[in-house]
Amino acid sequence: MADNESAHDTAYYQWQDGNLILHCRLQPKAAQDEFAEVTEGRIKIRITAPPVDGKANKHLIKFLAKQFKVPQDRVEIMSGDNSRQKRILIVDPQVLPAALQLDRKGDSSAARTTRT
Repeated sequence: MADNESAHDTAYYQWQDGNLILHCRLQPKAAQDEFAEVTEGRIKIRITAPPVDGKANKHLIKFLAKQFKVPQDRVEIMSGDNSRQKRILIVDPQVLPAALQLDRKGDSSAARTTRT
C-alpha cells in the first residue's frame, strides 16, 4: 500500500503480480448489472441473475470479464462460490473500470502498463 493511501481506500482490492483480486459482495436479482458502493472493505456488485444453480456466479464472471476486457477464463472465483461475499481473481486486466477508481500503485508490473 502506498504511503498516502488509507487501508479503507484499498481494502476491497489488491494487486498480485499484475493480477487483480477483488473483495466483493454480490447482490443478485438487481435491476441492472453495475458496481455500487464500497462497504465493510468490499465492493458491492449488482447483477441481474438470480442466485440459483450457479447462474449468479456465471453472470458475475461474464460481467467482470466484459468490464475488465479479458476472456471469461481469466476471471476466477477464488472463494465464496456459495456466498454473497466473494474473492475474485482477474488475470492481467486490460482495462480498469473508472467506476472502481483502481490504482496500480501496489502492482509490481505497473511499469508495463502504458498510460496516455
